[in-house]
Amino acid sequence: MKLTLKLLFNLFALVFTSLSWSQHSSICNVELNPDKKTLTVQQELIYFNQSNDTLKKIILNDWNNAYSDKYSPLGKRFSDEFVRNFHLAKDEERGATTDLTFIDQNKLFLDWSRTSDHPDLIEVILRDKIAPQQKFSIFITYKIKLPSDKFTGYGYNENGNFMLKDWLLTPARFNNGHFAMYSNVNLEDSSNAVSDYEINLTLPQNYELTTDLNKINQVGSKVTLNGEKRSQFSIYLSQNSNFRSFILPNLKVQTNINDNNLNEIKKALLIKQITEYVESTIGKFPHQNIVVSQADYERNPFYGLNQLPSFISPFPDDFVFEIKFLKTYLNNFLKNSMTLDERKDNWIYDGIQVYTMMKYIDDYYPNMKMMGSVAKLKILKSFNLVNLDFNEQYSYFYMLMARKNLDQPIGESKEKLIKFNEQIASKYRAGLSLNYLDHYLEHNILPQSIQQFYLLNQEKKVTESDFESILKQKASVDIDWFFKTIIHSRDIVDYKFSDVTKTNDSITFTIKNKTNTTVPIPVYGLNNNQVVFKKWYSGISNDSTFTIARNNVNKIVLNYENDVPEFNLRNNWKSLKGFYPNNRPFKFVLMKDLEDPYYNQILYVPTISYTLYDGLSPGFRFHNKTILDKPFNFDVNPIYSPNTQSLTGHFSFHVNQFNRESNWFNTRYSLSGTYLHYAEDAAYFKINPVLLFRIREDDMRDNRFQAIQIRQVMVNLDPSKFVTEFDGNQESYNVFNAKYFNTKTELVKHVNLVADVQIASKFGKTSIEVEYRKLFNNNRTINLRLFAGTFLYNNTNSDFFSFGLDRASDYLFDHNYYGRSEETGIFSQQLILAEGAFKSKLDTPFANQWMVTTNAGFNIWNWVEVYGDLGFVKNTNQNAKFMYDSGVRLNLVTDYFELYFPVYSNNGWEIADKNYQENIRFIVTLDPRILVNLFTRKWF
Repeated sequence: MKLTLKLLFNLFALVFTSLSWSQHSSICNVELNPDKKTLTVQQELIYFNQSNDTLKKIILNDWNNAYSDKYSPLGKRFSDEFVRNFHLAKDEERGATTDLTFIDQNKLFLDWSRTSDHPDLIEVILRDKIAPQQKFSIFITYKIKLPSDKFTGYGYNENGNFMLKDWLLTPARFNNGHFAMYSNVNLEDSSNAVSDYEINLTLPQNYELTTDLNKINQVGSKVTLNGEKRSQFSIYLSQNSNFRSFILPNLKVQTNINDNNLNEIKKALLIKQITEYVESTIGKFPHQNIVVSQADYERNPFYGLNQLPSFISPFPDDFVFEIKFLKTYLNNFLKNSMTLDERKDNWIYDGIQVYTMMKYIDDYYPNMKMMGSVAKLKILKSFNLVNLDFNEQYSYFYMLMARKNLDQPIGESKEKLIKFNEQIASKYRAGLSLNYLDHYLEHNILPQSIQQFYLLNQEKKVTESDFESILKQKASVDIDWFFKTIIHSRDIVDYKFSDVTKTNDSITFTIKNKTNTTVPIPVYGLNNNQVVFKKWYSGISNDSTFTIARNNVNKIVLNYENDVPEFNLRNNWKSLKGFYPNNRPFKFVLMKDLEDPYYNQILYVPTISYTLYDGLSPGFRFHNKTILDKPFNFDVNPIYSPNTQSLTGHFSFHVNQFNRESNWFNTRYSLSGTYLHYAEDAAYFKINPVLLFRIREDDMRDNRFQAIQIRQVMVNLDPSKFVTEFDGNQESYNVFNAKYFNTKTELVKHVNLVADVQIASKFGKTSIEVEYRKLFNNNRTINLRLFAGTFLYNNTNSDFFSFGLDRASDYLFDHNYYGRSEETGIFSQQLILAEGAFKSKLDTPFANQWMVTTNAGFNIWNWVEVYGDLGFVKNTNQNAKFMYDSGVRLNLVTDYFELYFPVYSNNGWEIADKNYQENIRFIVTLDPRILVNLFTRKWF
């Protein structure tokens, strides 16, 4: 052991070179084994205690070890967002840090540990305390098993290339007496303390190196890299590198951003233009090299551009490259040159990035539209989506969440944000907020403040307080509202005009503050859509009346240029000529559109639907639901039934009331109606007034959903000679129904509880349903479901209102049966998991007294499962019957497309039935609005 220690210390002594002592430093020998996907590391960490505290321990970030466990904070994050590939990955695809040894400068071993809450952090217990302003050396050896890049974009890929980021053991930041304990949750917000690095990297043959560190020497396969004052850096190792280098004054740019074969000269000119623009607006990049990679862009793409394939892109190739490079360059520029807390103060990074992008578009592409060249197509001119300026899209992405009452303070710690907010809405809101402040303060105050803040950052660690102090020093007006309200609250801004009067010389108007959020708001005077004047008003906490000179304007508009990130723009203008209902004319738009604040939009959409009795039925849907939610929505869908040659359809009216300060965050009042055929010779008409209360957790990332639904279901049935199971001659009935829902869904666990009470003139019943789904470590899944229901009273004479064992009678017409009255044939085999949820058709299909059933399933290979159902069915004047069935389930897409093959039940061996194909059951969901949830649930 002594000989080994001596050799180890001699090795570190040989590679040691003089580095800056103003912060921590690391000297590393690293060897890559491309076959085993491992890095062998020998590291000398010189820890410099820059605090005023005496340290007994230090914390090291070991973010590579976050990939070692399905239940690490990273694994839990993936589960929350329904990312399957990490949980289902093979062990060899995961990452880990192993074989760790810590030795202090006195050649003594140091104790270290991880915690269950933070398996990617290491606590090292020091034998000798580190006094303030004292340095201390620790010698570390360890092995890194790199993960597959399919999880986060970092690690190795299937081509044998490697992208390394946050892979070394690095000191965690120490501020205000505490280490920053930030686990890796795939947010790129490491808490690495600023350090100097020297890395001696041994590469296999034929590997090329791309990095933002400085390459100071290379002899054969050994490369020496260094970097000063770095909190992060990237290394790309590939056998056939596609990076191109562009040498600029004082900066080397290396990029492999996809360019659609853009001319190299054009690309070089764009890169030069962007780097010079960023330097002139923010400041000088402090390092010699910067890498702008396609992998970095794909982690944080420009949403909109990334959704379209290149062959139908409405933007020129050079513009697409320009925007992609600009966004990624700004992100890497800021993250590699600023020392803000990337988790707590992330809004400043996002704000400066998006604000600078908006200014760049204003300067170089002032006439660019959100939809690019599509705006030139006359046939699409009526769509607001097509006519929006490029920079206006940021506001709509933010409003998408605000209108759902899912927005969060942009100053919120990054790990607490909903995924859509973290990646899109909050980023854009941060840029919009800085743009708002810039327009309000004017005189170039905000750009100058950003530059001063950036310079201060080069001298010391900075925080949001430093940024706030600089702004307040330069501003001549009070801006406390900006940080208190715009940054650190989710208070929404909504002003409107109430009373407006005019004379030939003046205009008198009252501004109403609808939300009691007091921030400055601009008023514009327009003449034929040309701005005549703009005036800012502040301190409007209550209704306030103002009189100004008319100056020949014919329209006044609040927030005309969308300077303020306002909740509702539909109530912002008043015409001083003519009259329309609500001061806005009606506008009919085909399919879907963004909200246009200057029109009452009615959207019309051709529809196609199917039931056995109505056939393939065309229709037209008229509604007012644009991409942004509204307080009031209507939806009318007349449908032509070719089988009956009659008019059928649906209608609904909804009023949403949001409470932004309560867990009881949404109340919905609705009235809906349906007229469709339930048999080939008869229709049903359903009227359904509903009151729905929705409840959420304090933690908005929590996937728990609770709701209380109260409704009165009124049904009228036409008589049918084919369906005879009604209760005597009663073909109309009313049912009062109250339900409670409590659901929590993640990738590895799903729990759902539904309690139900129904009261009608001839019956009363109550039931409870509990579902549980668990994905185990061995990637096996178990599904359990319990249903228990009983009648409170039952004076009916048929099974029309009874509990169904294998097929609910659905007298409330809640389920989408394609042939609801069929007793034989393919449509009778449709399965909806309700009530008993048995898959086999048994001799006692109903219960008019009580029913208790249990459904279970267990997967044996991928989407192949075995299932079994057990239960008791009790009918009046009969003993309870024990029922059971079993079989195989093909779970192709859970809840959307499934097949059930019965094997054994009360009927015996069903698989031996000569008409076995009639026993197969299926679940098929065709409604596109339901299918959309399959793809959007991870975002919200």
